[in-house]
Parts: sequence; structure tokens; C-alpha cells
Amino acid sequence: MKRRWLPKHVSTFRDRHGKAHYRYRRTGFVTYYFKNEPGTDAFLAELRACNEGVSAPAIKAGANRAIVGTFDDLLSRYYRSPDFLDPGERTRVVYRGTLERWRSRTRKGRRYGEIMVRELQPRHVEAMLAELLPHRTSANMLRKRLSALMKFAMRIGMAGSNPVIVTRPFKISGGGFHSWSEEEIAAYERRHAIGTVARLAFDLMIWTGQRGGDARKMGPASVRDTRLELTQEKTKVFVSLPIMPGLAESILATPTVGAFFVVTEFGKQFSVKGFGNKFRQWCDEAGLPNCSAHGLRKAAARRFAEAGCSNQEIKAWTGHTTDSEVARYTAAADQRTLSDTAADKLLANLAERLAKDAAKALKSGENK
Repeated sequence: MKRRWLPKHVSTFRDRHGKAHYRYRRTGFVTYYFKNEPGTDAFLAELRACNEGVSAPAIKAGANRAIVGTFDDLLSRYYRSPDFLDPGERTRVVYRGTLERWRSRTRKGRRYGEIMVRELQPRHVEAMLAELLPHRTSANMLRKRLSALMKFAMRIGMAGSNPVIVTRPFKISGGGFHSWSEEEIAAYERRHAIGTVARLAFDLMIWTGQRGGDARKMGPASVRDTRLELTQEKTKVFVSLPIMPGLAESILATPTVGAFFVVTEFGKQFSVKGFGNKFRQWCDEAGLPNCSAHGLRKAAARRFAEAGCSNQEIKAWTGHTTDSEVARYTAAADQRTLSDTAADKLLANLAERLAKDAAKALKSGENK
């Protein structure tokens, strides 16, 4: 059954309980079943992913004849599972690209997609990862994706074990994206004054600790009383943050066009790639070639760490779910500042203990 008010390729049907469901059906593409109701932002995001071939990928010639038990067969199932579909759209694109490049590679005339899942052994995984050297980051990304794929295979009965988990990732030198120093933050602020779009984009990230992809979607509708609320695009984590004075000043000083705080020169919302490219330009104009939007998120976490905030407090701002993730972001925290903070806490604790001991001794003397 198709309703005129539904988008192209979308149809609705009712299950045996009478509940309405919606699906995306397009010739030559995998059928996708929507998780959200039409008219909602979440539904539109799902529809966009379908139209772009992410959630509803094209059926390749011969894909329907994949041999049961092969990685071609496993991947076709995996791409329709919550394991793959639940992460954000950008994440799915990255994950799929990693797996598809791996699937198409060959060894001894045999494509990896044609290998039987149960044949995979740790030594095979080690060899596959070694093929990507010297690009260690790419090898580690593939290892993560293969491990997730094999966990899914175990759950649906296509594998009895996960041979990836016994392998070791390659050690990566460096800390990833460069975390902005206070000098670099000041340099950007000198170049881009309050009231400019470049400064507002910067303030939305440094004062909230959010990703550039989330900053580009913030607007007047994100403000609830004196708080900024959003659901992170990548992880779907909801955060509610107090609007800091520096951010409030920047928002009030910058004219808002439409539904978003930061827009293009044509008044349109930035795409994820477009925002990254524009922020790269703004950093270059400030003489900061090593700085990036993601590095600004790390700088925000560093500031919290230097202020003596706990991991739980930092996670409440950044949306991270594990302490190990926070540790990566706060690695650039100033050691001298942190040691001073620890010293203050230690002295305060000792003073409190001495006061208690003195009070106890005084009370004991009075009793005698």
C-alpha cells in the first residue's frame, strides 16, 4: 500500500496487530524498514541515508547469489542489522567503506568476500592487517570493523568464535588530532572577533566540547531556558549544557539567519564536509595550520581536566561514555596545573584530618 503523502520509494503496511510500519523499497536496492515515524527529523535522516545508498545499498550484480556462509553473505546480513544501522550516518559511511575495501581485496587470486567465515583464523587476520602497513591507523580501523563483524557472525550462528580479538592492534605514535593550546585559542580569537560567523562557530565548540558536526546543527531551537540541548549526531547521546557567558555573548552578538547559528554565505546550513572545510579556512586565516575542529573538542576537555573536573563531569559535557575515551581527550591537560590541583586537595584533606584529631584530643581531655 502506498500513500500519496509519503516520500518517493516509501510505502506503508500494517502487521497482524494492526500497527503501521514504513519501508523504503526501490528497484535494485535493499529494502529498509524505518524505525521512526514520517514527519520527524529522525525519519528524514533515515530517508536521506536510504536515498544516498547507505541504509538501503544497491544490490550488486550477483550479490543475490552470494554463497551461504561466505563473507559476502555475512556482510549482506550485517548491513541490515542494528549493529550497522544504529550508529549515525557519517559513522556508517566510514564503516562501510572500510569493509568494502577489505572485501574487494584479493590474495592468491581469491577475493576476501568469497572466503568462508568459519575459515578465518588469527593468522589470516594478522596477514590482512599487515597488508595495510605502513598505514597503522588504517590497519587498526580494519581490525575493529572485522571484530565487530565477527561478533555479529557469532550471534547469528555463522561463526563459533571471534579470531580477531586475539590479535593485537598496532601502536600509534602521537595523540591523533592536535589539541589546541591556550596560545592558539587566543590567536584565533584575535583574528576572528565576536560577532563574526567564524568566531561563533569556534565558541560553539570550545564552550560546549561538541563536535563540528553537532555545532553546525545548533540554532535557536537548541536553546531551552538558559541551556543548550542536543542529541549528538554520531553517538545519539543527549546532552543538556548550561550556556557559558562567553558563548552567550557570542550568540547575542552574531545575527542569526534561519534555523541555525552558523550558516553559509548564502544563508544555508553547512554540510558536514563543508563546515570542516570552512573551519579549516578560518584556522589558516588565523595562522593555525595544525589546528582543527576536532582538536578544539580535545582542548575543551583539557580545560575541564585542568580545572579539576572528574571524568564523570567531563563526560556529562562531551557525551563520552567511557573513562578511556575521556583519557584520550584529556591527555594534553597541563601536568603542572593538575599536580597543583592535586596538591591543594591533599593539603585540604590533611588539614581536615588534623582538625578532627585536635577536636578528638580536646574532647578526650575534657572527659578526663
